[in-house]
Amino acid sequence: MLIVIGQLFLSLSFLIILHEFGHFLPAKLFGTRVEKFYLFFDPWFSLFKVTKGGTEYGIGWLPLGGYVKIAGMVDESMDMEQMQQPEQPWEFRAKPTWQRLIIMCGGVIVNFILGFFIWGMLLFTYGTEYIPTQNVTTGIYVDSLGTELGLMNGDHILKVGDHDFVKFNEGVLRREISINNASSIVVKRNGQEVTLPVDKKFVNILAGNTYKNYNVFHADYPWMISGITKDSPADASGLKVDDEVIAINNAKMAHWTDVPKAVMANTSPTIAVRVKRADQELDISVPIGEEKLIGIGRYDATKFFKSTVEEYGLGEALKLGVVKGMDFLSTQIKAFAQMGKGNLNPNETMGGFASFAKLFPDTWNWQIFWRNTALISLILAFMNILPIPALDGGHVMFLLYEMVTGRKPSDTFLQYATVGGFVLVLCLLLYANGLDVLRWWRGE
Repeated sequence: MLIVIGQLFLSLSFLIILHEFGHFLPAKLFGTRVEKFYLFFDPWFSLFKVTKGGTEYGIGWLPLGGYVKIAGMVDESMDMEQMQQPEQPWEFRAKPTWQRLIIMCGGVIVNFILGFFIWGMLLFTYGTEYIPTQNVTTGIYVDSLGTELGLMNGDHILKVGDHDFVKFNEGVLRREISINNASSIVVKRNGQEVTLPVDKKFVNILAGNTYKNYNVFHADYPWMISGITKDSPADASGLKVDDEVIAINNAKMAHWTDVPKAVMANTSPTIAVRVKRADQELDISVPIGEEKLIGIGRYDATKFFKSTVEEYGLGEALKLGVVKGMDFLSTQIKAFAQMGKGNLNPNETMGGFASFAKLFPDTWNWQIFWRNTALISLILAFMNILPIPALDGGHVMFLLYEMVTGRKPSDTFLQYATVGGFVLVLCLLLYANGLDVLRWWRGE
């Protein structure tokens, strides 16, 4: 849990600081006074602060974001006393509209560029590894939800909606149905092509929280031990890496998903594990406690089916990072559209900080850390540019109005709009995080 929280905390802190720097830098370049630069909010007191060059830099105690306080601007600080004073040349309100627009767009621009750049560098460093669908010769293995969709063990998926299923990836099916409204799945079954209609109810099911970490199908392969936890029951009993689990309590394990089910169903203090080691079959008795943890990891599908790694030069990777990032943003916009149409239930699809935390694994993995940081950076940019007062998008909306009409909204109007926007954002935060609390309460 500490590792998961640590990754989320580091990722958000990094993104917040760079976002606020996106406002800070153009403000300074245009000669605007920046009074505060804070990571997290500091109502009543701060954890740390230091003043340098006329700016107070600090860390607040309320981890709901961060801010820069720019002189002569109606913002969430609600410092209206300053706005009653005569306008000064170093204030935000004294600057030309185009300069104010750049200052307000700076944070979002940094988040967009950062998300695209990190994604591109990940592609440059690691490439893209995937298993071509044609390499999964055994077809798919489905559980209850996949069966409800009409899929069967041994099916070879050819197409989901209009999307050719070239890369073996369960996420493709989930995205095409829940986001792109795919109404059919084409599979090869017993040598024949079969078209399966998709009920509209699966749009919400596949996008919802209940089945968020549920795989509709897997590649069909056995549980081969990839690692053994030190001082675990498996370590004490003599199980070894590369042992293939073929039976538990004399019940055959045809697929790797059978193993955790059999372990959870065990009621005795020991569990009988039969493994294949080289050319031998061995029966090993493993002690197991109330937690029902043996302490064995498993290889993923790339151990059994040949994968392909696409490698990219730096320029190609950075360009593809933008393409991948834009595709991700397009998916988010489509998800909002699906909510607007009533196809997606916000209670199932929205979440707060706990939902973000679930993106990170319980072991530190820099590749996953930076991938999630790129995703969160793009999400923050998208959410911040929404035309809601108190967010960057709200300020941009009023500045564009001023540029078009030549009239500046009054400070009183901006004050009330900012308060209203702040209340709306706070309500959304409480709602999203409340959903996480409710899911935790229900044990989801």
